[in-house]
Amino acid sequence: MMEILGYLGALLIGVVLGLMGGGGSILAVPILVYLLGVNPVLSTAYSLFIVGITASVGAANNLRKGLVCLKTATVFAIPSFIAVYLTRRFLVPAMPEVLIDSGGILLTREVALMVFFAAIMLLAAYSMIRKRKTVSEEDETWEAQFNYFYVVLEGGIVGVLTGIVGAGGGFLIIPALVILVGLPMKLAVGTSLIIVAVKSLIGFVGDIQAGQAIDWGFLMGFTGLTILGVLLGGYLSNFISGAKLKKGFGWFVLAMAVFIVLKELVFK
Repeated sequence: MMEILGYLGALLIGVVLGLMGGGGSILAVPILVYLLGVNPVLSTAYSLFIVGITASVGAANNLRKGLVCLKTATVFAIPSFIAVYLTRRFLVPAMPEVLIDSGGILLTREVALMVFFAAIMLLAAYSMIRKRKTVSEEDETWEAQFNYFYVVLEGGIVGVLTGIVGAGGGFLIIPALVILVGLPMKLAVGTSLIIVAVKSLIGFVGDIQAGQAIDWGFLMGFTGLTILGVLLGGYLSNFISGAKLKKGFGWFVLAMAVFIVLKELVFK
């Protein structure tokens, strides 16, 4: 039963990505860990591949529509790519199995990873729930105004976070592109998808080079369902407003984050 729910969750990830242009990937690790029994560290590697391939489908569609700013993607992506690769290649494998074992407190790498992931989910939920003033999608007179220092810094930070938790980071990238660069929302979403796609796959390459064992049959099957979900979500977006779903999904992500914290720290 849990396995069936896990594969339905793969479909859900894709549907959410197809409807809203982001957000669904934040569910990949909890679904892999709690419904399919994948080790938390391995699940972050799987998530990078799943997110990378799925986001590529969305990125290709946005490129076709002209909804990608390649200059912005390049400036943001280079430090992000370097950071995510180094994190997966060296930082994650170097983390000890037991982080704290003192005074009756035992904190393992797996528990710490899931709690940190829950913290990132809280940020994602806040980003989706709160009302944010953005550049109008109808504004055709926008001009990219780079603050190169902050864009590069944000790219590096998002790369490290992506490397640690295995999420795409679109919920962090999109606000940065809107606020720091001044992109209209639709262009920010399209640009974010191409950054997320390449960044996630580069991080996954770091996992392979670090010697992470990959069950390719399982991974390809899960990813295939997610891609099917993206196509379904893209079709449903013709009838359902992703913007209207965003707030409700934010509350769902918030509830998931609370569940992870309670399961890992209280009801172990």
